[in-house]
Amino acid sequence: MINTCAAAGLRLAVLFSVLLFGGCAAMLPEQKLPESFYFWVVHHQERSDADRVTDQRRKPERLLVFYEVRPGMRVLDLGAGSGYNTELLARVVGPTGVVYAQNNRYVLDNFVRGNFDERLKKETMRNVVHVVREFDDPLPPDVRNLDLVTFNFAYHDTVWLGTDRNRMNRAVFNALKPGGIYIIADHSAKPGAGTDVVKSLHRIEESVLRREVEAAGFKLAAEADFLRNPADPRDASVFKPRVPNDEFVLKFVKP
Repeated sequence: MINTCAAAGLRLAVLFSVLLFGGCAAMLPEQKLPESFYFWVVHHQERSDADRVTDQRRKPERLLVFYEVRPGMRVLDLGAGSGYNTELLARVVGPTGVVYAQNNRYVLDNFVRGNFDERLKKETMRNVVHVVREFDDPLPPDVRNLDLVTFNFAYHDTVWLGTDRNRMNRAVFNALKPGGIYIIADHSAKPGAGTDVVKSLHRIEESVLRREVEAAGFKLAAEADFLRNPADPRDASVFKPRVPNDEFVLKFVKP
């Protein structure tokens, strides 16, 4: 006889399969998934050991819940890098959705070095379109009515890369449908630091980023605290932390 816990796990596994392989088409756009759905996405047996190590500092289950990402969505992953976040998004949106993964040529050649192409070989990445374009012109003009744009821990890099950030944020605004969501996560700098430490410490002042995004027409809808660390003095490089980095996650909405 199946005990209560096993039965609950079985029901969740069935829900995951139904949503991912066809049942998602019947979902209404405003319907939210149970948080347990994201648990199954994150703990899928096909995810790599390297990604599971990254999970320890990224807390992907809570991040996916905050995204409000669902099967069938059209998503842009800005600054996709090697595709850690892209793969998670691809697993959620499933075969009826699409994920556009943007990288610029400089980042690909100097930091990613083929790692994204290797990840693309996975079956779950069949719904991913790799877009190699500059940050301030991240998508082909025919890509419109996106549900969600994510930008994780690379907004600060656009400063030292010389990106026209106003143009970038306007491009994101124009690509999203009304009510679409723009999520930005980044490493927090001290108040008053502005953009002065974006290359030395790989941090950016939260208030500066927020002003730039709101200037493009977005409205701040929510802030997450699950990557916050008030004990971080924010005076060291995020790659050489003495304590876990203080990181903010902001949700903006296109009115």
